[in-house]
Amino acid sequence: MGWLVFALAAWAAGWAVNVWLSRRPVTGLVRLLMPIVFGVTLIAIWEGVVRGLDISAVLLPAPSAIAARFAASTGILWEDFVQTVIKGALSGYVMGCGAAFLTAILIDRFAFLRRGLLPVGNFVAALPIVGMAPILVMWFGFDWHSKAAVVVVMVFFPMLVNTVQGLQASDQMQRDLMQTYAASPMTTLLKLRLPMAMPFIFNGLKIATTLALIGAIVAEFFGSPIRGMGFRISTSVGQLALDLVWAEIVVAAIVGSTAYGAVALVERLVTFWHPSQRTRS
Repeated sequence: MGWLVFALAAWAAGWAVNVWLSRRPVTGLVRLLMPIVFGVTLIAIWEGVVRGLDISAVLLPAPSAIAARFAASTGILWEDFVQTVIKGALSGYVMGCGAAFLTAILIDRFAFLRRGLLPVGNFVAALPIVGMAPILVMWFGFDWHSKAAVVVVMVFFPMLVNTVQGLQASDQMQRDLMQTYAASPMTTLLKLRLPMAMPFIFNGLKIATTLALIGAIVAEFFGSPIRGMGFRISTSVGQLALDLVWAEIVVAAIVGSTAYGAVALVERLVTFWHPSQRTRS
């Protein structure tokens, strides 16, 4: 009963603090504190409800149990992080986004590629990962190379579509002005079209950050060496070690949020001139 009271008190305290913060002037500190308070409140409620209702750890471990397992398994978590994030997700992200960017430049230059490749890209992007992953694992083997291949397929077409759309963002009057200055196609691309496309490019990069991590983890369900976040999640579920599963989920959430935030920060620095960035500041 005491833990349920604790959960109720945590909910009331979190509600009161967030209401108070919402009435403060909107500053960077307030924007930072509100999600932190909300998150801490959810964790406190989770802890109180699990312990108060005596929920089995197989169904839902308490946050304290997850934290204890996290601290005791840092070696395993680090090994899985390197295998899945650094080798699989990051390498596939760089290759896929880089190839998509270069392909978008070619598509923008040659209209027949736009009419022929983009519909194929939309078709491939609609394919389910659970159908592609086993095939790519058989093609590239059970190590990180197949996971990187899955990530390349997942991030390529969202990045491609956003970049192509961005390269068409400049209007005809702006392009005509560049022609009156006798600008070459390369100069027009570098000085006008790429800067105008940057918000779209970063939108594709942000989408790709989440897709890359999801792709690398899910691909490991279909075959991997004895390490990796997806491998650890699938085997730990079979062993009913749900606290380790949640520890891996925490790592994935931290990595995904950090990667998305890093890309958003770079976007803010590069596209500071764009109206969407000025309205956020």
